[in-house]
Amino acid sequence: MALSDADVQKQIKHMMAFIEQEASEKAEEIEAKAEEEFNIEKGRLVQTQRLKIMEYYAKKDKQIDQHKKIQMSNLLNQARLKVLKTRDDMISDLLSEARQRLSEIAKDPERYSVLLEGLIMQGFYQLLEPKVTIRCRQQDVSMVQAAVDKDIPVYKEMVKSNIVVRIDEQRFLSSDISGGVELYNDNGKIKVSNTLESRLELIAHQMMPEIRVELFGVNPNRRFLD
Repeated sequence: MALSDADVQKQIKHMMAFIEQEASEKAEEIEAKAEEEFNIEKGRLVQTQRLKIMEYYAKKDKQIDQHKKIQMSNLLNQARLKVLKTRDDMISDLLSEARQRLSEIAKDPERYSVLLEGLIMQGFYQLLEPKVTIRCRQQDVSMVQAAVDKDIPVYKEMVKSNIVVRIDEQRFLSSDISGGVELYNDNGKIKVSNTLESRLELIAHQMMPEIRVELFGVNPNRRFLD
């Protein structure tokens, strides 16, 4: 039985409605899937950027912490250097004061003559030469000669050897020297400096650890005392 035009139109409309329904459902399905994929991708990008930001600021925090440590180390080093310089300045002032007070020793003839005897005798023992030349301050010539006269017999007895001593009255020690003597062997190539200044320098060098402990206390970071 042939369909009428109305039946054909009805079936066409029905088919079109079905196709439109299918298309609409398919479009909704595609849209939903696209929305889901968009959200997943957005979440992934957000998480990736979040991790990058966290890593960036973690790196910055580490750099800041390292910078603080370097600054603190530099400040500590500067503080230590200032402390060391202040201590060195104090020791320099102490030695300078000691040098100024050396001149007071020669102003006491009794004390100074005994000191000269010891300095000259020590020079004899250090040189152990048969001929010795002594240089002293011009004002000390008589006291040095007296000390030599006392020392020679003692030295001869101790070393069982003769010694000839000459005081150089052509070249005296500088007037800046506080006292003491310089002793030379016969050809002048060997010298023993027993001026008050040289003895002070020697004693200061030898006693520097004790001086530092006396002034500043024991250094807790020092492992050895010699």
